[in-house]
Amino acid sequence: MRVPLCLLLLVAHAADMLPLNRRKKQVGTGLGSNCTGCVICSEENGCSTCQQKLFLFIRREGIRQYGKCVHDCPPGYFGVRGQEVNRCKKCGATCESCFSQDFCIQCKRRFYLYKGKCLPTCPLGTAAQQSTQECQEECELGPWGSWSPCTYNGKTCGLAWGLETRVREAGRAGQEEGATCQVLSESRKCPIQRPCPGERNPSQKKGRRDRRPRKDRKLDRKLDMRPSRPQA
Repeated sequence: MRVPLCLLLLVAHAADMLPLNRRKKQVGTGLGSNCTGCVICSEENGCSTCQQKLFLFIRREGIRQYGKCVHDCPPGYFGVRGQEVNRCKKCGATCESCFSQDFCIQCKRRFYLYKGKCLPTCPLGTAAQQSTQECQEECELGPWGSWSPCTYNGKTCGLAWGLETRVREAGRAGQEEGATCQVLSESRKCPIQRPCPGERNPSQKKGRRDRRPRKDRKLDRKLDMRPSRPQA
């Protein structure tokens, strides 16, 4: 009995397609569907190259690392697009989530978010909001006040260098209970040139001194010592 030629060709074609289907299955699904979205994937290390617009996330388990292609990087990581592969990179040590290596979105416990940074304490002029773990600029600084009287050892008189101080207060409108705004102050040196009552000013002269040149003073003495002529 002769086998039709078309049947033989069909069987041969099916045999050629079997290894290809197996390869596609390995690349498309892999172990536990961890190769989904991969271009290159292995059983040992998972994905090493992802499809366009996907990010390669490397998960480390001890000394072993395993790649996975994801649409969005998990918390604690941010996506970086490259020419060959898009990768998920880890945020800073104090960031819970971040937009980039230098810009945090949410901080870990005991840190406060301020302008993309996670700080242990809020900077001057801001208040820590415990509910959001953020430093909010709710302390509105007012204008500088007038300089205080110049004092030295608590006195405003004398002949010495003293200090004068001025203050800049901050408002508390809209703050949570328990939040405080710091008051700014600055000081500078100032001269005190007013004698205290009962004290003599050492700068005062006991008498007026003749400030003419020494030659003129000597000449006057000589003229005073000459004998006077008798009157005719």
